[in-house]
This record gives sequence, structure tokens and C-alpha cells, in this order.
Amino acid sequence: MPEVIFPGPEGRLEGRYHPQKERDAPIAIVLHPHPQFGGTMNNKVVYNLHYAFYNMGFTVLRFNFRGVGRSQGEYDQGIGELSDAASALDYLQSMNNNSKHCWVAGFSFGAWIGMQLLMRRPEITGFVSVSPPANMYDFSFLAPCPSSGLIINGTGDRVAPPADTQSLVGKLQEQKGITITHQEVEGAGHFFEEPHMDTLTESVTDYVKRRLTESTR
Repeated sequence: MPEVIFPGPEGRLEGRYHPQKERDAPIAIVLHPHPQFGGTMNNKVVYNLHYAFYNMGFTVLRFNFRGVGRSQGEYDQGIGELSDAASALDYLQSMNNNSKHCWVAGFSFGAWIGMQLLMRRPEITGFVSVSPPANMYDFSFLAPCPSSGLIINGTGDRVAPPADTQSLVGKLQEQKGITITHQEVEGAGHFFEEPHMDTLTESVTDYVKRRLTESTR
């Protein structure tokens, strides 16, 4: 899988880019967990999400936020990281301007950034949020949430307690015009340690495949 370096707001950003042969393949970006707690684009959840999307026929990009790996800049409380994600999407779109579908997937901190990106980019047709830290970050900006998506978390998550995720989902499900699908993986912790990783990737794959056959947002 080719390593790529592309321009971000604070200098170069490092990523892994996995194109399909089809010119009009759908595209997806995958966002990693918190940079200050060891989060990188090679996190296991991020890596598995990347390949789940690739195996469904998506051209996929995952990348390191500023200050992580070979990406330039330094941690910026999520504000700069959102700009990084927007730059990554720009880069991905610039090479795939025939795509009919654009998805964003994020894990933990990356889920929070991904949901904000959703608000800024109307072309995003679907999202996957894994273990969104609704206890740590304010998700009230999702008013209204512009597209349907999947929120998935583990019942044994001690980092982002399930009750907070349920509360977030409840608020989003009251909104009209979109469908928020919520799945809880029994016994899984925040990082979906084995044997729960397979359940995560299967759930994401089933959901995204179903959405790709539907014409609605």
C-alpha cells in the first residue's frame, strides 16, 4: 500500500493510500484515536476499518494527524485536527473526482473529528463512528446531523461509557430525515480487543454494503 505525503494546513501529512482500479469507486477516509494517548493511523481499529472499506471496493486513505509519525505540526485540541481531516478529504477527492459516494470513518477521538467533518462537508454520504467519546467531547454540534450513519461501541467500554453513547444516539435518532443505526458489541472494550475485532469489521461491512445498495442518504 503506497505511503503518501500530502499538504496539510501546518505542513506535510503522512498517510496510506489504497486506490481501486475502478475510476468511479467510492472513497473513504479513516481517522485515528487521540494523538496524545498513542493514537496513530496504524491503530488496530483504524487499520481494520481501512481494510474493511477497501475490501468493499472503496478507495481508502488513512493518515496521521499533525505531530504524529511523519506528519508536521503539533497537537491542536481537535481544531487543527479537523482542518487536517478536511485537507485529507480534499487530497482524496482530487485524485478521485468521479466518486459517487464519500464516507468518513473514525475511532474514538477520530469519531469526534469525523462527525465534525460531516457537518462541514455536505458531499459525505455516510459515516461510521466507533467508540465515540461522548463523555469527553460535546457532540451537540450535530444539529441537525446531515447524513445517516452507524455508531458502534462495546458494552464493556470503560473509556467512553455505553450510557453516554446511548444518550448521544437517542438525541440523534430524534432527528428527522436521517437514520442513525446503533450497534453494541457485547463484552467489547473501547479498543475491540480479540475476539471482538471480527465482530466490529463484520458489522461495519454489513452496514456499509447495505447502504451502498440504497439510493437514499
